[in-house]
Amino acid sequence: MRLNSYDEWSPLREVIVGSGLNYTTHERELTFDMFLHENITIDNDLSRKPWLYPPFSPPEGSDARSRITIAQRHVDELNEDIDGLVRTLESLSITVRRPLDLGPNVPEVGTPAWSAAMIPALNVRDNVIIMGDEIVETPPMMRSRYFENQLLKPVLMDYFQRGARWSVMPRPLMTDGSFDFSYVEGGGSFDEPLTPSALPDDSPYRVGFEMMMDAAQILRFGKDVLVNVSTQNHQLAYEWLDRHLGDRFRLHRIYRLSDDHIDSTVLPLRPGLLLARSPEIVDRLPAALQKWDRIYYPEPTADQFPPYDDNDLVLTSKYIDMNVLSIDAETVLVNSAHTELVGLLESRGMTVVPVQHRHRRLFGGGFHCFTVDTVRDGGLEDYLS
Repeated sequence: MRLNSYDEWSPLREVIVGSGLNYTTHERELTFDMFLHENITIDNDLSRKPWLYPPFSPPEGSDARSRITIAQRHVDELNEDIDGLVRTLESLSITVRRPLDLGPNVPEVGTPAWSAAMIPALNVRDNVIIMGDEIVETPPMMRSRYFENQLLKPVLMDYFQRGARWSVMPRPLMTDGSFDFSYVEGGGSFDEPLTPSALPDDSPYRVGFEMMMDAAQILRFGKDVLVNVSTQNHQLAYEWLDRHLGDRFRLHRIYRLSDDHIDSTVLPLRPGLLLARSPEIVDRLPAALQKWDRIYYPEPTADQFPPYDDNDLVLTSKYIDMNVLSIDAETVLVNSAHTELVGLLESRGMTVVPVQHRHRRLFGGGFHCFTVDTVRDGGLEDYLS
């Protein structure tokens, strides 16, 4: 089919599902720790509930770059669950496309400014978003993900050959001084204005702040598009998106709704209905969206998550199971472990398809993160006017 996807809820026909093959380590370095700072430096702390975030202990002698091994049983179970997700989608008559698998012995990737260990194309929504009939690749915030979309090339090329447009936001040099650290230093204040803060940078490749933004900071509502902006890197990326897409879409800059991804904060389930983390989140959305009905995400409990120990690095917030995938305006894929959310959605007339996904906290994503909806019915509708 031809590429066509304008929102998060129209009937789904084709989807890319990520691959977790050979996702055996996390590499902790500057960009990893900064991107995931809330979970690594705050949530993985002795003062937190141990069932939610065990106190992570870095290996002895860790330096600026250290590899954190992921237990093989967790990797195996991740891939079992992805296979189950694929089977579920196919049983709903949805065509599933897959990226190339990352090989077991891929060497480090690098640029003139740095090198990093590559990870698989698992959370595929982070680096590519579909805007109608156009593929838009966004520049990642983590060095290990810089070349991740190379694993999507066969799928994206096929859509291009079927008539899709294809754009790539400029790639950053990504030196230490490229990053705005104000969110990390300021604890995520909601107050404007944005005041960037940089590290000293003696790299010969330095250019100052650069545009960087994960596509998972973007939510599509037909003609209207929400973009979460928390740093100067995001702001520059927002400006590029607005210049590139502004003649076809209305972009709404949402200031620091979260540190990065928006889809574990708020998601539209259908026109007129939001799944939201809290009333405070809804209050910060555009006025037209504040009029929509909403379902508030129930707080998680210990029995929803597998137990982990001090060697397991937890990457996501406790709200990760908000990360649902709508099949159509009445049907939604939900983690089977969150039975309270399943029941709540069913009580609002939704058809819920429960799917197992055990280790979403170790691999940084739920069903929305693991997928890119490339073909949905419908077109460029105006839902907010």
